[in-house]
Amino acid sequence: MAWTNYQKFLALLMVVTGSINTIATKWADKLQSKNSEGKVVEFNHPFLQACSMFLGELSCLILFKILVCTGRQSNRTYDKDNQTLNSGSFNPLIFLAPALCDLTATSTMYIGLNLTYASSFQMLRGAVIVFTGLLSVAFLDKHMKRYEWLGIFIVIIGLICVGISDVINPDASSNLSQNSIITGDLLIVMAQIIVATQMVVEEKFITKHNVPPLLGVGWEGLFGFVTLCILLVPMYYIKVGNSVFNNPGGRLEDALDAFTQISNNWRVALALTGTVVSIAFFNFAGLSVTKEMSATTRMVLDSVRTFTVWIFSLIVSWQKFHWLQLFGFIILLCGMCLYNDVILRPLWIKIRARYAKDTETEPLLRNTDEESSSPLIKSGSTSINT
Repeated sequence: MAWTNYQKFLALLMVVTGSINTIATKWADKLQSKNSEGKVVEFNHPFLQACSMFLGELSCLILFKILVCTGRQSNRTYDKDNQTLNSGSFNPLIFLAPALCDLTATSTMYIGLNLTYASSFQMLRGAVIVFTGLLSVAFLDKHMKRYEWLGIFIVIIGLICVGISDVINPDASSNLSQNSIITGDLLIVMAQIIVATQMVVEEKFITKHNVPPLLGVGWEGLFGFVTLCILLVPMYYIKVGNSVFNNPGGRLEDALDAFTQISNNWRVALALTGTVVSIAFFNFAGLSVTKEMSATTRMVLDSVRTFTVWIFSLIVSWQKFHWLQLFGFIILLCGMCLYNDVILRPLWIKIRARYAKDTETEPLLRNTDEESSSPLIKSGSTSINT
């Protein structure tokens, strides 16, 4: 079935905005601006960047309310147990736990992104499949099929290939040391444990309420934004040195210094705006793709987003090309397809079914040929002709 123009637009919007989200965040990390001490340094404020991400998610709540007011979105949810419709009768606090997981994971990943390549950041996020599968078995009593276990194993191989590529081929032009890259990669992979926890929590406690996805993303954005903004205050007084962060006085996060840098360089402001806007449209496009097409299509488009970020990083010389990283990406993609039971396994089943059908019809044709060429028929045929 061919895609409609609207579906094509949604797919393009998801890939573009998803790519811009990672690219804009990495671009902000690489930009330099005068800080509160009068020094020109790189913009290194991952927690404030996480705030901008949550602000983008929060805008989904505003968008949902607009759609409800215009009649394009129902504010009612479906209760599967009682088989009734209700007007959003759920406690919004159920989104607090997932929001805290998202807050921790996003902040950790943004720290890792500052220490490694944008493409590696995008590829290593595939580790979420490994931890989601394991946690689902442990806490959701999910019975994993053999192809899912195989997919997890292949994903691990792909992750190892990407990690090894980063370690053995550090790019001197990127100003990232080998230790920095290793630390960044490990932080991104470790953050996927928290992301997987978030998914398990959402599946166990939230999906039974069948909350409209756009509303769910909005509530998580609201809780994440408010909580992180509050945490910025104690972060200002926590001294961690300048080994990872580059804030005046060695602070864990200095929001005042961040705003000073933003005001001194319009490109930093543009990059943060790009994060906010792109995450809002990315969530909208992603949810719409799942609704209009399928979750499988969304997964494939997300892989295209990873490839787009990698190609962009090569074009703007944020990193150099390495065959091992490409190989790791392909292995990761194969593992994801196996785990999600898309493309590879269905194609293999179709090929086997067609082969079995051919082998069934082949003896039939052979028997027919043998009967037509038997001596009895031949003699009968001769007598008739005579």
